[in-house]
Amino acid sequence: RQLFLICLSAVALLSMLWEGAAVSVGPRQVAGQEAQEDVEEIFMQESDALNFLKKRSKRSPRFQDEVNVENRQKLWADELRREYHEEQRNEFENFVEEQNDEQGERSREAVEHGSAFLPQTKH
Repeated sequence: RQLFLICLSAVALLSMLWEGAAVSVGPRQVAGQEAQEDVEEIFMQESDALNFLKKRSKRSPRFQDEVNVENRQKLWADELRREYHEEQRNEFENFVEEQNDEQGERSREAVEHGSAFLPQTKH
């Protein structure tokens, strides 16, 4: 629930920043001066924007609940992955065991069947 609220607020913030960047560019632009005006009328300098995004920990520290939720999700995903691989390994082991049993059965039958045609020798 908290993760959903965090994602929702992030989407709202990004949409506001997107609209703000669109509004910050002037409505009239001459073809020759378009690039120059874009650089001058940007809402925030690129370096400032990068620093703003890099300094998340200073702006809004992560709450322990958020960290706990993320860790639980990672552990749950790891457990699901482990169970899936264990199931796949068990299925493969069963398949190999059945193949070996069938091969042993065929070999035994071939030996029994073939020994009937061999001449009997007295020792």
